[in-house]
Amino acid sequence: MSNPYIKSEMYKAKGNDRKEFPPFSVAMSVYGKDKAEWFDIALASIIHQTVGPSEIVLVVDGPVPDSIHQVIHKYHSLCKTEVLFRVIQLPVNKGLGTALKIAVQECSFELVARMDSDDIAVSNRFEQQLSIFVENEDIDIVGGDIQEFIGSPKEKAGKRMVPKVDKDIKGYLRRRCPFNHMTVMYKKSIVLEVGNYQHLFWNEDYWLWIRMAQKGCMMANTGTILVNVRVGEEMYQRRGGRKYFKSEKFLQSYMLKHGMISYGEYIGNLVKRYIVQIILPNRIRGWVFRKFARR
Repeated sequence: MSNPYIKSEMYKAKGNDRKEFPPFSVAMSVYGKDKAEWFDIALASIIHQTVGPSEIVLVVDGPVPDSIHQVIHKYHSLCKTEVLFRVIQLPVNKGLGTALKIAVQECSFELVARMDSDDIAVSNRFEQQLSIFVENEDIDIVGGDIQEFIGSPKEKAGKRMVPKVDKDIKGYLRRRCPFNHMTVMYKKSIVLEVGNYQHLFWNEDYWLWIRMAQKGCMMANTGTILVNVRVGEEMYQRRGGRKYFKSEKFLQSYMLKHGMISYGEYIGNLVKRYIVQIILPNRIRGWVFRKFARR
């Protein structure tokens, strides 16, 4: 049976194994506090792939400094002949959830890959994900593992590994977020069907995966590192505080209400989150994440 998502122009992988792949879009967002140097490296990593995108949709989330505009202009010029580089400027900062919602809506192709503005994709990231989509028509989303680093990719800080197969992913989802957001590639039609990205403080992605799982979407992770991710103490600060706990409580309450978790799981999940996000200071919280949530 032919794959319904192989349409029009095809890309071919470099090397001896020359599979045909469907065109796809990359959805990105950049805002004023992003560093131009890191943004430049992130864009370069998705342009120089063994299988490159047909389109990059970049939402500029509010005013950004000239250095960011210079990077955008650089890649707009570089991409003219091979990749459609589309830039959507928002007059004010709307937040990641709103920016990504707009980006997904504007993507031209059924397959959409996410990428953050300060991370580095491995060179065959898209080829790995596209291979899974081509070989498994029922798959709706494919993510992968991440290697975290501080400063440069050589300074490895930790590795976040996630389950590979649908059953394990949905079991993991009952306790924690089962995807590394910056690694995912998904079908646009499915994401739109479940309501697209919706604002939820630091949890826009987890909230989307829960609704996709509830819809019965088929999920997969590659089991390989797809993106090198910058981290620092501020990452652990963002994972604490009452505002973050409130958004986590919303997700747990939603899963309980819709029969995705039991009451015992609900209480257990909230107790763990309250301890880590409210009680623990940032330094201890960072140790807990590195010790128990990373390898």
